[in-house]
Amino acid sequence: MTTPMKPVELTVVDTNTAEVQLFPVEYIKANLEHVPLVNDSDTGMMVLKMVYRAGFTNPWHSHPCAHGIYVLEGTLDTHQGQYRAGSFVWFPEGGIMAHGATQDEDCTFLFITNKAFAIHYVGDENDPEAPKV
Repeated sequence: MTTPMKPVELTVVDTNTAEVQLFPVEYIKANLEHVPLVNDSDTGMMVLKMVYRAGFTNPWHSHPCAHGIYVLEGTLDTHQGQYRAGSFVWFPEGGIMAHGATQDEDCTFLFITNKAFAIHYVGDENDPEAPKV
């Protein structure tokens, strides 16, 4: 096999040894653990390895981006059901959702967005469905 003139530079993260960072969510007073894997500055798309600790639920919210969750360990508990390791769940842009871990086990997953991430909780000042005063 002949090597091309300019092979692509790979991004590699060993998620077993990478430093875990906190993802602060002020509205619900939570710091979610994550390891950043990819953050595309052109599109805003990102991939994170995240953990929801047992009993945690991210209450009713929406995002201005679609996102997927690929469950690595544990069970993702959503408003529409529970999904075990190996499941991929796609959340459409703008939809109202709730998801987290079950009461008895952590949920580790890959979190993938299709563009820049933001979160709006139902009833907060940034909620696109909230009545404008």
